[in-house]
Amino acid sequence: MKITAIYTEKVAVPLKKPFKTALRTVNIAESIYITIELENGRRGFGEAPPTLVITGDSLASIDFAIHGVFKPLLVGRHLEEFEDIFVQLHKAIVRNTSAKAAVDMAIYDLLAQQANLPLFQYLGGAKSELKTDYTVSVNAASEMAADAQQYVQDGFDLLKIKVGIGTIEEDIARIVAIRQAIGHQATIRLDANQGWSAKDAVYAIRRMEDLELKIELVEQPVLAHDLEGLKYVTDNTLTPIMADESVFSAHDAQRVIEMRAADLINIKLMKAGGIHEALKINALAKTHNMKCMTGSMIETKIGITAAAHFAASQSNIHYYDFDAALMMKEETTVGGIQYDGSRIRFAKESGLGILAIGRKIHENI
Repeated sequence: MKITAIYTEKVAVPLKKPFKTALRTVNIAESIYITIELENGRRGFGEAPPTLVITGDSLASIDFAIHGVFKPLLVGRHLEEFEDIFVQLHKAIVRNTSAKAAVDMAIYDLLAQQANLPLFQYLGGAKSELKTDYTVSVNAASEMAADAQQYVQDGFDLLKIKVGIGTIEEDIARIVAIRQAIGHQATIRLDANQGWSAKDAVYAIRRMEDLELKIELVEQPVLAHDLEGLKYVTDNTLTPIMADESVFSAHDAQRVIEMRAADLINIKLMKAGGIHEALKINALAKTHNMKCMTGSMIETKIGITAAAHFAASQSNIHYYDFDAALMMKEETTVGGIQYDGSRIRFAKESGLGILAIGRKIHENI
């Protein structure tokens, strides 16, 4: 079946509460939506949010990559040639991983639709339901404790706590305050977003171990390129350490695995350039008995749905960070994954199960 058209649309959705990490503060979720259309009229959807401080992608660069590079490459190609399409997609331009991911997920949406299967089943079908954490943005300890308490009351018993701003003592105080507020009603995982030095990370994690704060894992404590520092933290703490920004590709994952620089890997479609490459990272990690998480950037329902389908398809993915869509004030899609508190369920429709996106949404409600 031939690809006949590719469309994009820019969207901007206000967040319910500012999302703050050691890298950035986000008040409005911006994205570019992509629609790939086949000659029979069937459509596949994808999404690419700009995340300058992580992937380097901007709205302008995403738009150019799609229309200036990928569209001429894809229009006229047959969907059945998808393996070569993915190869050419990644050869056509270096980096630009968010734009690649948007195209990739739209193609996988179409492939699963043609197979008449939900995408998670088309890719492997390891699980039919997921449970997401909810992220507590980095703020003053009292505000973070109040937020954590509210999320637990809302039914989330997995909390991802952002740290890495201010002093190490301030970060420790934040976690102490949260534990005092919620007790042991929820599992806590930390994400420093590259905000600590290796020695500070070891000090902070050991202090939290001594205080019995029961941290499940610590994500990306040091700078992305500092694999030696990441290994130092992994070797000198008992708490599992997860690589996030350090791993974009299977090549990156190979280096982390060979060095044993981390215990776990966070796979994000926007870093990997889509599902095709994410599958390679997960397969490599699985071969070396390294469990994975699948997370996201600040994405709307399309990107989160694609990431959730990928995560549900693979038995080696054990951790899920898919709360971004819950942070939005408005819906910009019809269909896709459905939330029941922290539980994520999949639509019965084939592909991603997304029926309409963007400005067209109100025509379909």
